[in-house]
Amino acid sequence: MNRFSLLFLAVSAGMFAQNFTKEDSLKGSDTKFRNFWDVKKYELSVEPYFEKRSVSGTNTITFEITKDISRPVFQIDLQQPMDYKIIGGGNKLSSRREGDFIYIDADRSYKKGEVHSFTIQFSGKPRVAKNAPWDGGWVFEKDQNGHPFMSVAQEGIGASVWLPVKDLWSDEPDNGVVMKIITPKDLTGVGNGRLISKTTEKDKNIFTWEVKNPINAYSIVPNIGKYVNFKDTYNGEKGKLDLDYWVLDYQLAKAKKQFTQVKPMLKAFEYWFGPYPFYEDSYKLVESPYLGMEHQSNVAYGNQYENGYLGRDLSGTGVGMNWDYIIVHESGHEWFANSITAKDQADMWIHEGFTDYSETLFTENFMDKNAAERYVQGIRLNIQNDEPIIGQYGVRNEGSGDMYFKGANMLHTIRQVINNDEKFRQILRGLNKDFYHQTVTTQEVENYISKKSGIDFSPVFNQYLRTTQIPALLYIQTGDTLEFWYDNVVEGFHIPLRLRNNQTIYPTTERQTVKITGGKPAEFDPNYYVLYRQVYQKKN
Repeated sequence: MNRFSLLFLAVSAGMFAQNFTKEDSLKGSDTKFRNFWDVKKYELSVEPYFEKRSVSGTNTITFEITKDISRPVFQIDLQQPMDYKIIGGGNKLSSRREGDFIYIDADRSYKKGEVHSFTIQFSGKPRVAKNAPWDGGWVFEKDQNGHPFMSVAQEGIGASVWLPVKDLWSDEPDNGVVMKIITPKDLTGVGNGRLISKTTEKDKNIFTWEVKNPINAYSIVPNIGKYVNFKDTYNGEKGKLDLDYWVLDYQLAKAKKQFTQVKPMLKAFEYWFGPYPFYEDSYKLVESPYLGMEHQSNVAYGNQYENGYLGRDLSGTGVGMNWDYIIVHESGHEWFANSITAKDQADMWIHEGFTDYSETLFTENFMDKNAAERYVQGIRLNIQNDEPIIGQYGVRNEGSGDMYFKGANMLHTIRQVINNDEKFRQILRGLNKDFYHQTVTTQEVENYISKKSGIDFSPVFNQYLRTTQIPALLYIQTGDTLEFWYDNVVEGFHIPLRLRNNQTIYPTTERQTVKITGGKPAEFDPNYYVLYRQVYQKKN
C-alpha cells in the first residue's frame, strides 16, 4: 500500500464509525464550557527532548469574555498522556482533569468584554505519529547526517495532542501567536510567522517567532532541525512579500533550484484568489520530516525535491509532473484553510476541495487551459464515492477523502455552468475578500457562490457533497435527433450541458429531444463531472 492510499484511509476513516461519544462532542462542539470566551492570543514556549521523545513548555491563553456569566467552567483541551499545571491566571481558580480535557473552575462572575488570561505549564511524552502527516502526533526522526529532526503533524488529531489550547476550529486567536522554541545549541527552531529574536542561554538556543494574524490551532507548529536559511522577495498585489526558506543544511542546493517554483505559484494564486493573505507574517517553506502540511506562514515541505507527488502524477496524464505537488497544494491552503477556515471539521471540503482545484488553476496559468482540463479530468480516477464528502457535525468528524478530487471536480463543473471564467475568478477572489481571516460554514460558501453567480447551485452542492451519486445523462440519438434525460440525481438537479459543437442542452429528469447541429453523433464536453451513457434501443 503506497502513502497516497494511506492518505485516503486516514481522511475517510472517521466516516465508517457512526457511534460517537460524549468525548467526541466535547472535542467537536461549542460546549457550555467554550461558548462564553473568545481566544485573543497564545504566547507559548516549547522545548522538545529528542532522546526522551517528550516536550515541555508553557502557554498563556489570553481571552475575552463574550457574555455576562457567573462562576463559569472553562474547558481547555490537552490530550493524555500530557500533564499540566496552572501557574497563572488568578487565585480564585481550581482545575481538574477528565480524560483529554482540563476544566478550570472560576469562583467569580465575569462581565462581557473583560479580558483575562491563563498560563498553563505542560510536559510529558505526547503521542508519536505512526505515519505523519495522516496519523497525527509528534515526529522524532534523524536526518541523513544523524541530527535530530523534529516536528508535529496535528490537523486531524488537534494541537491539543501536546499543547493546552481551545482546540476548536471556529475559535482562532484573533491577535495571533508568539512562540518560543528552545533547542540544543547546534539546532534551529522554526515556527510560524517571523523570527523576532534569537538568544542563547548556556547550551540552548531560544528562537522567538510571532504571528500577527489569526491562525488555526493545528497550524501552530514548531520545527527543529539542522536548518540553514535563504531568502527572497516577491512583488505581489500588496507590495513586497518576504519569502523565507528553511531547509536541512545538506539540501540547500536542491532547495534553491526547486523553490524557484514558488513565485509562479504565488503569481497564479494571487490572480485567481487575490492577495496572499498573510503579508505581515511572510511566506515560508520549511523542510519537514514528513510529506507536507499547510501550516500557516510555515508550510511544511517533504516532497524530496521532486516534481509531482513524491515523483508521480496523481492525474495519470503527465501534467502533474511539471510542478511540485507539495509546493502548489500546501501553499494553496494559505487561502483555503488558513485564511478561510471551516468552523467545523465536517466541512473540511472547504479546505481540500478548493485547494485541490487550485492545482488545476495553477496549471492553467503555468501551462495552458488544455493541460489544466486534462489534469482535473485525470484526477477523477482517484474518486472513490465511498461516503458523502460532508461529515458529521459537532464531533470532529471529517467527511470522505473524496473532498479532494471530487470536490475539485464539483468546482470545475460549477465553473462550466457559470460559463464565464472572469465571473468565476471574481467569485473566488470575492470569497477571499469577504471571508478574509474568517471561519465559515458550508452553507455560507454555498450561498455566496449562488448569489454572486446568479445561479441556484444548491442542488449541485447537495448532489456532490451530500450523496455518493454521480449524475448520469442518458441519451438516445437517432439521426440528428437527440433524446436525453438525467438519472441518478437529487431533486432539482438540472444543470445545462455544452456539447463539443458548442450547442447547449438543458436536461432534467424528464425526457427531451433536440436537433443536433450538423447531424453528427453527439459529443459531450468532458469538463462536467457527469457520466454520459448512451441507451441503445432494442430492434423489433
